[in-house]
Amino acid sequence: MEKYQEIERSIIKKYRKEIWNRFIDAVVQYQLVQEGDNIAVCISGGKDSMLMAKCMQELQRHGKHKIGLEFLIMDPGYNPMNRQKIIDNAKLMNVPIKMFETDIFDIVAGTDRSPCYLCARMRRGYLYSHAKELGCNKIALGHHFDDVIETILMSMFYGAEYKSMMPKLHSTNFEGMELIRPMYMVREEDVLKWKRYNELDFIQCACRFTENCALDENAGVSKRLEMKALIKNLRQTSPGIDQNIFNSAQNVNLNTVIAYRDKTGKHSFLDTYND
Repeated sequence: MEKYQEIERSIIKKYRKEIWNRFIDAVVQYQLVQEGDNIAVCISGGKDSMLMAKCMQELQRHGKHKIGLEFLIMDPGYNPMNRQKIIDNAKLMNVPIKMFETDIFDIVAGTDRSPCYLCARMRRGYLYSHAKELGCNKIALGHHFDDVIETILMSMFYGAEYKSMMPKLHSTNFEGMELIRPMYMVREEDVLKWKRYNELDFIQCACRFTENCALDENAGVSKRLEMKALIKNLRQTSPGIDQNIFNSAQNVNLNTVIAYRDKTGKHSFLDTYND
């Protein structure tokens, strides 16, 4: 059996409950995939997007909908080591990638204001643009369960608002394009277990400004890492707390919310208090 076949088998056999079932649950529950979709699976080279690529291949082979897939990698200015590692892993895992180059890292290096925010926006735009050129109507990103709950807490603690990472979004700048997150219900700890079981080695951080963490899962300091540490500590006394955070975004009681915003503007509980 080839190595890529062992990797595929581990997804649908050994980690069926933890990875495959949760992947399918998200696809079905949030209606992420429809008949005739042509999806650009966006790969950064990390563990999450590479696992997503393999899950999407399995979905294409065994799912009820006929879909097309393009495995898209944007090179924002990787160093040669990271670039080659991505190419080698794609070959090992039998993922037929299409790589295109940009100068995002060079552009971001020239700004002092929110380089990570600027980089993320530019990367998203390039991915949408190239996906559309390939005839795709959707791009798939590898954000997982932990990304979702960390985003909720970060928005509360540092943004002073309650905001979740959505499982799918319509693009505001590319008409007819949509973003989907098929890994939405898959936990990071299970992605790590799958990676270690298959003895895989992915890049961890491709950013030129933090290349010292390129092959170190524990390096780097950020608000998101603060959230990871906080959730880890909370799990020790309340094992189901991460699931409660996730569920809270799908169980909002508007009768107990002081104010909220929607497409029509801001609304206060006072608007209907005397009705």
